[in-house]
Amino acid sequence: MFKPFRAIFLQLVHRLEHYSLQQRLFFSYIIIILIPSVIFSFIIFRQLNTSFTKDVMRKSESSIEIEKTNIKNNMETMERAVQLAISDREVMYYLDRSSEPETSDLIDFSNSTVNNILRLQFNNPDIEHIRIFSDNPYISEIWPVFLKENRVQSEPWYEQLIRLDGASLWQISERDKDPIHNLVLDEKEFRQKMSLLRELEYPKGRHVGLIQVDMLLTSFFPSTYKVHDHNGQSQMLILNENGRLYYSASSSLLSADQLADARLGEKLHPTDDKTLAHFEMSLSGKPYLVVYAYIDSIKSYVVQLTSMEAVLSELNKTRNTMLLVNVILIAILSVSTFFLNSLILKKLRQLTLSMKKIRLGDFNIQLPVGGGSEVGELTHHFRKMINKINELIADAVNKQAATKEAELKTLKNQIDSHFLYNTLENIKMLAEVENQQPISDALTSLGSMMRYNLRWSSEYVRLREELNHIRHYIALMNLRFDQRIHFHAELQEQELDLEVLKMSLQPIIENAVKHGLRSSASGDADLNISLRTFPMNRTQVILIEDDGRGMTREKTEQLNHKIRSTESGEQTASDNALARSEKSGSGIGLRNVHQRLQLFYGYEYGLWVESEDGKYTRVLMKVPYFNVNGGVS
Repeated sequence: MFKPFRAIFLQLVHRLEHYSLQQRLFFSYIIIILIPSVIFSFIIFRQLNTSFTKDVMRKSESSIEIEKTNIKNNMETMERAVQLAISDREVMYYLDRSSEPETSDLIDFSNSTVNNILRLQFNNPDIEHIRIFSDNPYISEIWPVFLKENRVQSEPWYEQLIRLDGASLWQISERDKDPIHNLVLDEKEFRQKMSLLRELEYPKGRHVGLIQVDMLLTSFFPSTYKVHDHNGQSQMLILNENGRLYYSASSSLLSADQLADARLGEKLHPTDDKTLAHFEMSLSGKPYLVVYAYIDSIKSYVVQLTSMEAVLSELNKTRNTMLLVNVILIAILSVSTFFLNSLILKKLRQLTLSMKKIRLGDFNIQLPVGGGSEVGELTHHFRKMINKINELIADAVNKQAATKEAELKTLKNQIDSHFLYNTLENIKMLAEVENQQPISDALTSLGSMMRYNLRWSSEYVRLREELNHIRHYIALMNLRFDQRIHFHAELQEQELDLEVLKMSLQPIIENAVKHGLRSSASGDADLNISLRTFPMNRTQVILIEDDGRGMTREKTEQLNHKIRSTESGEQTASDNALARSEKSGSGIGLRNVHQRLQLFYGYEYGLWVESEDGKYTRVLMKVPYFNVNGGVS
């Protein structure tokens, strides 16, 4: 796979050997300075581009969330106005009349109920109209609230509203025309508005009219129609289900033709109310970031359109300036090295001629180059090197002889170990012939332990290998103690591949056997040793517990202090007390394991002991978590 690249590299190196030092330095400047600078610039500016884009995206999302909140509040205001208007019983009684009202009744109704609805409208200045339409022939129109239903039956939304069976309909209208004075031209008529429409039924299922609450789009979408101070780089739009765009013409980032060319309706897709989506697009060769949210209740998108041209052009300008500076720097370095080489190469040629003579075997030559420059320093060290050559030759001969001798010793040790293994195998066969199976098994365990001890190719082994070694040790000890020792390892398959230090667990098991076996009035008690492991704070703890004699709290503290002694020769009063109380052993084996763990893993790892007199002894080993088949954690 790498052969083609290696061939190209060797070919380039071969060609460079035919160039002068000046040319090589020039190429070096390009490789060391220019190319990394170009790569670094592209990486940095790409990250900056991503950072700026995320910043613009966060600002756009914040603006959209604010507008969504405004829309939600306005919708609640309009819905509350509908509920307040139709919750008045007089309104429903009036719509459900079955006879012509008296003049006095109309005056009272107008002064009370109609004025209450108008007051509701005036108390909510963003609400433009509250109108109630009815097809009841017995009611009279009371402008501007109560009107005949036939005035709006030609509207495009009328049939859709009737089909909704009492549900609300949100409708954007291009004009705000008066149902009564619709023949009179008025500039207010050309205002765009959002209408909340609902069919009125009294009782349920019987149509008596409909109610309409209007709010101008400039009030319903305040952030969209607000004049933003974004240097003309950002614009908020509303896109309804029919593909119609609504926006403030006074702060428009793009013209109407450009917005039409953008075809936003084809690129936006409905999302849930809590999700904001985004995409990037190019229009007229300029980059734009589009962030949008879909509002299902009004079947419209809130879109934030931001131009990225200014940000990207500034980044590109900075990047190009950096690259230009690097090119100028390389040109200056090339000119400077040209004049320096003319001074340096002269002395180097003299040094080269002297070295050629030395290569031919003339070690007594006097080098003419001197001084305190780099070339003079090179000459000085070269003289020192010549003086060392003869010494190195003699040392090389001596080392070669020592190496041969070491190889012979290694071979002899291998021969001795093989001799020992073969001897054990022969004894094992004799035991099997004599039908001495316990002796045969013991020899098998002993041989496995010796192979494990002598095969020291690495400081680290799998936990399963250390467990096999422990089982062989337990087998030999059971030969001595009449099968009184029972070892249990509660481990999962993946835990068997944990990496541990070689010979780190066997001393702990040996310590448990040595100090844990006990006798009672009823006879010698068995010793149960269990081993399990569990994670703790991104490390692994191996727990070895026995149900042997245990120790008192004071002895346990003394043992833990002994294990953590910094120097092997340190002997404190507590250590002396422990040594006197425990005639066999004073924690040296555990301390050696603890020190090995800290040497290979660090000071945050090691051993600690917990025990209760007459009940148990528990040794906890903290090591890094490393699974040979699964990596580190």
